[in-house]
Amino acid sequence: MARTPGPTLPSTEPIRRWTLERVHRPTILAQAIVTVASVLLGLVLGGIIMIIAGENPFEVYRAMFTGAFSGEYNLSETLVTTIPLLLTGLGVSIAFRMQLWNIGAEGQFYFGAIFASGVAIFWLPDAGPWVVIPAMVIAGMVGGALWGAIPGALRGYLGVNETITTLMMNYVAILVAEYLVHGPWRDPMAFGFPGTESFSEATYLPTWGTTRVHLGLIFGLVAAIVLAVVFRRTRWGYEIGVTGASERVAQYAGMRTARNIVLVLAFSGALAGLAGMAEVAGINHSLQRGLSPGYGYTAIIVAWMAQLNPLAVPFVSLLLAGLLVGGDQVQMVMGLPAAMGLVLQGMILFPMLAGSLFTEYRVRITRQEGAAGDLAAGAAAAVPAAARAPASEPSQSEGGTN
Repeated sequence: MARTPGPTLPSTEPIRRWTLERVHRPTILAQAIVTVASVLLGLVLGGIIMIIAGENPFEVYRAMFTGAFSGEYNLSETLVTTIPLLLTGLGVSIAFRMQLWNIGAEGQFYFGAIFASGVAIFWLPDAGPWVVIPAMVIAGMVGGALWGAIPGALRGYLGVNETITTLMMNYVAILVAEYLVHGPWRDPMAFGFPGTESFSEATYLPTWGTTRVHLGLIFGLVAAIVLAVVFRRTRWGYEIGVTGASERVAQYAGMRTARNIVLVLAFSGALAGLAGMAEVAGINHSLQRGLSPGYGYTAIIVAWMAQLNPLAVPFVSLLLAGLLVGGDQVQMVMGLPAAMGLVLQGMILFPMLAGSLFTEYRVRITRQEGAAGDLAAGAAAAVPAAARAPASEPSQSEGGTN
């Protein structure tokens, strides 16, 4: 007679579980690897699009590189485009470090330009450069800071989502600028073209040689170094990091989170406003319609590609400026749309967002007992304590009299 096999116990081998664990301080090496890999992958994806469009990607990239970095003039124009991207990118990165989604750098850029233009045209039209330029710098930063502090106060004290408010205030700022250049500030000698009268030469930012590269580049580089020191060496920088990691923990630790939210968005707007001031004082020398081609929105890409590291923002700004200037060169030389540079920006951003997973998280492998071990542990827990007592240890019922 065949013997019926008994029940098979589950395997007792340990179970490996893969979990994602957040990294509080990503290493610089990991950030650099992710950034370089994202750029290379973005170029590959952009090359696929060019092949589909019937173009040779190597020829397109060569034309873009030549148009952006070959020769003094091309390099200087790339640096000119780098300046507003650098300043607005630094401003956005401050807010993003605190998990505040400032989408309003474009509007803060415009308000900085408006305030600086008001100083140049109405307040100090005849002052010397040592007076009017510092005044315009302060006015531009104040204008941007005010436009950033409004959504900051709404977020800090009323809990209003800053993403919506900063985005909506962009359109308000642009329309205010258009009202001024079409209305009360319009140059009567401009034959109907929208724009203010030209500033005096005392308001012009100093430039390098015969190029258009102006003092705004120094503003951006100094701001990057100052922010790096603030984030790593000051108490306020520490509070920004803690609040960004967990606002509830920051409140429990006694940090004034509402005040910090207002200050962070105000400083973020101040740097964007400084970019607007540098644009009107260093390039246009007047407030004009369409002052920004979207620097405030491109700043979001700059901040993410730099992994919110202020010292990496100048290099990323130079790269994206090269894509924009090189895109114009491709349009002139090869007849392709100038938006090719914008397409490459998007192709680089998507791998960057995906790659941030490898810098902000790490894989943790944990080992647990198998199902049989769990069953054995459960059965042992269910056995009464008296039944598990050693045989040599008498129970209370056996303990008689001596």
